[in-house]
Amino acid sequence: MAEPTVKCILTAEEIEKKLNRIATEIAERNMGVKQLALVGIVRRGVPLAERLAKRVQKLTDAELFTGSLDITLYGANDDLIARFPVLNGTDIPFSIAGIPVILVDDILYTGKTIHRAINALLDIDEPSEIQLAAFLDRGRRCFPISADYVGARVPSSRLERVTLHLEEVDGLDEVVIEKRGY
Repeated sequence: MAEPTVKCILTAEEIEKKLNRIATEIAERNMGVKQLALVGIVRRGVPLAERLAKRVQKLTDAELFTGSLDITLYGANDDLIARFPVLNGTDIPFSIAGIPVILVDDILYTGKTIHRAINALLDIDEPSEIQLAAFLDRGRRCFPISADYVGARVPSSRLERVTLHLEEVDGLDEVVIEKRGY
């Protein structure tokens, strides 16, 4: 069996540019709203939501809230539960009732995570709308879900692993694709 090949496809600088573009798109679409919440899906969605909120705040007059959503108990994939058996907890210390919520995730792939996250949000309360920001979109959906805001589209096969590394979690910012050798 051949060794996997890892290639960096986005640098820290490119990630920053894409986050700036997403923030601008969020501000433009939500111009005139009084309140706006960015809720990151645990793990890497949380620092992405916090980074985006800082950028959006500079572009809009809306009152911005940030929170985190742990979907482990909503049937998140069993590999994740096996590797991280500790619940990180949902932290949404504000009301989402009647305000737009932007759900933030690192990678949109099958759509299962987003489906579960929407269910989790609706169990908390009913926002006026739920928008989706995904930093990477790999395609290959199992559910009919698409992101409103996408940093980069990275078409990839099931034999490839695409990973967004973030300073807050991994110690550096980069996107890598790993082609597994078989």
